[in-house]
Amino acid sequence: MKSDITYPIEFDFKIMALSPQFYVKDGAGRELAYVKQKLFKLKEDITVFENESQQNAIYKIKANQWIDWSASYVIFDHAGKPIGKMGRKGARSIWKATYEIFNDNDKVEFKIEEDSAFVKIMDAVFSEVPVLGLFTGYVFNPKYNVFNLNGEKVAEFSKEASFLGKKFKLHQLSDLSHNEEERVILSLMMMVLLERSRG
Repeated sequence: MKSDITYPIEFDFKIMALSPQFYVKDGAGRELAYVKQKLFKLKEDITVFENESQQNAIYKIKANQWIDWSASYVIFDHAGKPIGKMGRKGARSIWKATYEIFNDNDKVEFKIEEDSAFVKIMDAVFSEVPVLGLFTGYVFNPKYNVFNLNGEKVAEFSKEASFLGKKFKLHQLSDLSHNEEERVILSLMMMVLLERSRG
């Protein structure tokens, strides 16, 4: 991933596509990544490409067990070397989506936490209502905060209001090393896929 990324970073998720896919661009409009998830996979197996041509695979994200509330996902670089991991916090994610980001030594370095349980609940309830469900993506838009081990917020990741498609923006609040930035962005990409059934 580029080392001179300009913020905010935009995640554009295509909900009308047969296979879940999205594009990631930085604030200067440069493509950072393209993701297309394989259909009918019981285990998550995500390839992150440099762009939509899918000619250059730059990362892989693989689940280390069958999908459940507490599955974790290992991030590999283009050479197949593990560079980090992200995991969903089981019971806590029932009320507010909560994930942890691990470094290449398997140590927790960041936490992703949804800002409002109310938005999560209302989004889930209204998504099931005919007609009204079409508008949840415009009214109920989740925001996620990224904290370091000191409890300091280092980034905000929020969904933009929209009827068709899903767009998220990542705003950086504190400087991160290239490796930390890489793990945060890739973890948020995986989280978008895991949370894709919501508004």
